[in-house]
Amino acid sequence: MDSTLQSIKQRFGIVGRSPMLDRALGTAIRVANTDLSVLLTGESGVGKEIFSKIIHSLSARKHNKFIAINCGAIPEGTINSELFGHEKGSFTGATGERKGYFETYDGGTIFLDEIGEMPLDTQSYLLRVLESGEFIRVGASKVQKTDVRIIAATNVELYEHVKKGKFREDLYYRLNTVPIRIPPLRDRPEDVYMLFRRFAVDFAEKYRTTPIQMDERAQAVLEAYSWPGNVRELKNVAEQVSVLAEDKNVTVEQLARYVPHIMKRNLPMITGQSPSSEASMQEREIFYKFMLDMKNDLNDLKALVVELIRSNDLHVSDTTALRGLRAPADFPASSVIKEPVEKPEFLPDYHEEDEEEDNTNGKPIILHRESAGYSPVEEVEDNLSLEENEKGLIRRALKKHLGRRKEAAQELGISERTLYRKIKQYEL
Repeated sequence: MDSTLQSIKQRFGIVGRSPMLDRALGTAIRVANTDLSVLLTGESGVGKEIFSKIIHSLSARKHNKFIAINCGAIPEGTINSELFGHEKGSFTGATGERKGYFETYDGGTIFLDEIGEMPLDTQSYLLRVLESGEFIRVGASKVQKTDVRIIAATNVELYEHVKKGKFREDLYYRLNTVPIRIPPLRDRPEDVYMLFRRFAVDFAEKYRTTPIQMDERAQAVLEAYSWPGNVRELKNVAEQVSVLAEDKNVTVEQLARYVPHIMKRNLPMITGQSPSSEASMQEREIFYKFMLDMKNDLNDLKALVVELIRSNDLHVSDTTALRGLRAPADFPASSVIKEPVEKPEFLPDYHEEDEEEDNTNGKPIILHRESAGYSPVEEVEDNLSLEENEKGLIRRALKKHLGRRKEAAQELGISERTLYRKIKQYEL
């Protein structure tokens, strides 16, 4: 297989040694001898059309015609006529009959690029061709047969189009018989400089100049760049530097001067979110809500421990465990916390002189308020106003549910209408 891959690469001018590229190329070679439909996926500029030509040239149809059709470049009103033909007078401007691509390229291969842009009615015609090899010209009633192989390609997530109703699910599975993913250039950095040198040499041969080279730092910059335009963008940069460079051994400083955007770095981010940005926002809201609830629970726990120790006048021998705890604002900061108390117990027969004895039973030691080792605390009474408590509960419920009144009303146990009235009453 290695020798076959190398010969195919030389024959079609494919440069690279990436395992991901070799895997995709090996799949294309194995499926070429069949008539199975192939779906090529990958970003714009990765070379999907080259793969379609490889599959056609290695198939039994290699002596028949091959055509590449960009579905996104054909207007919606004429694509049916372009693909399946039309009869004279079938629509305005149809002055004569016309053969479509499926009739003209019978026995050959049709490459449908940007298949995700195909209109829904055209998709139903294409599905019939794939299932039975039959089609009907626009404006005709006669069913015709064709024997073509379909190779489709897309640079979008086609299944996302299926879920949104923009692409037929049955056609998706019919086309996706053999999926081949062509890796983007950022996933094969070991091939970047090889491709750059290839484009630079081709440019030098075409214009009879000396091909440019790069030092190690400049090569590292090339390999670290994300290449959103993939091979097409890399070729553009190679030709641009070949024209502008005065010194044929380009340094990283010269590269940054000729192509400033090459120095930009794209930090990792959540990808593939453009079609589902609303879902991404909801996930972030849930995450923020979770963190806020966790913070509130932690503050409540701290307040509970501080209040238990303060109200029961507890005093223990070790301060390490609770040294990091901070009491909330409504608790006195002067309370001395020595150790977390799991089950405070009162000892009515306690005597101060027993304080120095070994506390082997594990029960907390209760101190008198006037004890020298305990600082007096200030007792703060709770706010018992019904209006203030009701206002606080409504504010917390609205904050918890991110302002959604219906969910907040359900949690408060009141109607949404009542909640709306309370919001206006308290000017929340």
